[in-house]
Amino acid sequence: MPAVKPTTYQIQVKIFEAAGCIYVRTQGDHLIYRCPGAIRPVIIPKYREVPVFVIQNNMKVIGMSRETYFQLLEKI
Repeated sequence: MPAVKPTTYQIQVKIFEAAGCIYVRTQGDHLIYRCPGAIRPVIIPKYREVPVFVIQNNMKVIGMSRETYFQLLEKI
């Protein structure tokens, strides 16, 4: 399994929307998403490169596996 790499926030938006997350609002330079069954909102910062730790934290929040992440990434 390849390592999770930094991507643009636009790619992260597509991945988490494909996973069922729904856009709620923007707060500063952060996009706030709600996901059914998630313990808290998913926060995607509007960065050119979203750091790996942010991606992994968001994956953990919604219970997304690495396999699912890479499957969704391939479809984009």
